[in-house]
Amino acid sequence: MDFLMSGLAACGACLFTNPLEVVKTRMQLQGELQAPGTYQRHYRNVFHAFITIGKVDGPAALQKGLAPALLYQFLMNGIRLGTYGLAEAGGYLHTAEGSLSQPRSAATGALAGVMGAYLGSPIYMGMFQALSEIGQKHGLVGLWRGALGGLPRVIIGSSTQLCTFSSTKDFITQWEIFPPQSWKVALVAAMVSGIAVVLAMTPFDVVSTRLYNQPTDARGKGLMYRGMLDALLQTARTEGVFGMYKGIGASYFRLGPHTILSLFFWDRLRTLYCTYAK
Repeated sequence: MDFLMSGLAACGACLFTNPLEVVKTRMQLQGELQAPGTYQRHYRNVFHAFITIGKVDGPAALQKGLAPALLYQFLMNGIRLGTYGLAEAGGYLHTAEGSLSQPRSAATGALAGVMGAYLGSPIYMGMFQALSEIGQKHGLVGLWRGALGGLPRVIIGSSTQLCTFSSTKDFITQWEIFPPQSWKVALVAAMVSGIAVVLAMTPFDVVSTRLYNQPTDARGKGLMYRGMLDALLQTARTEGVFGMYKGIGASYFRLGPHTILSLFFWDRLRTLYCTYAK
């Protein structure tokens, strides 16, 4: 049940945030490996990107890839949040005195993130026909192309997100800022977690997006980057340090709301289940 509730919470958030994912991806890919000022900027900012995509490609383009996104969220976050929830329910995240152990919380969040992301990586690559084409062209290993480049992003992001969420909830509860079972506890904790995760994940998000989208040779080897570290170094050298934070506005408007909604829905579903299961 933990995995089902986690997956449903992530899918609910995805319905609202998928357009932001589309905008974020397009902004991160524009001007790839080109020095600032040497390429045409199709999207000046997040809001301009929304308007441009809607006008040129139609409103439906803002929900492009919704079906695989929902499947990916259900699988990846169902496993990630479900695993963390089971560890929390089993008391593995707390000390003998009953207080939250931040190192345990961070480590569990990282491990849960790796499990969810690795199993969800083929869905991130594409769906049905795309999966078949990738499998035929690059073999089974091709379904996980770019997965290793995405793991540092997932480890840091999942660890930051879940540890910050649990720590903030624990802080609010200890100081009795809101009643223990109030929805406001989860909402505020999710908002704090959203800010933290965007700051931690954006450089890895840029690299992960580029690794997944780079062209490949006949053997499936990337033509632009040799790996995550190479992508980071090339981006920093060619586009500057700020190039690694390209699209951070879009990342905030996507990752922030998605983190808030998914964690809030997840917490509420677990609370409702515990209430009615008694």
